[in-house]
Amino acid sequence: MHNHPSGDPTPSRADIDMTKVIIDAAKALDITVHDHVIIGKDGHVSLKGLKLI
Repeated sequence: MHNHPSGDPTPSRADIDMTKVIIDAAKALDITVHDHVIIGKDGHVSLKGLKLI
């Protein structure tokens, strides 16, 4: 989970790519990443909800 200071919780390409890197690294440690949530000024976005992970 992290915030976007701009207020727009839309995931950037970097957010999506980094999430995939973290998921791959976590697998090696037998850790499951369940979601990546981005908080903005007026709401939040779930990468899992967007079917990006």
